[in-house]
Amino acid sequence: MARSVRDRVIAIIAEQALLDPGDVTMDSTLQDLGIDSLGLVESIFAIEEAFDIQVPFNANAPEDSAFDISSVNAIITAVEELVAEQS
Repeated sequence: MARSVRDRVIAIIAEQALLDPGDVTMDSTLQDLGIDSLGLVESIFAIEEAFDIQVPFNANAPEDSAFDISSVNAIITAVEELVAEQS
């Protein structure tokens, strides 16, 4: 059975945060999980690779990016949209 987008994104975020995926909640922010700016960039790269997508994210100006990183749920929603656009 293929893993869902949600499960795969949570696994990537958990790996960056050095946490168990069960410790990552939908309302968590990356800051809550202890992910710094370098971890964020590594997470974005891992998401792009896992889903073969281009994430519209500017590491130099994250607040100006079209990719919502305000919570784990927002990231999952944005990845789902990008995957759907690609299909």
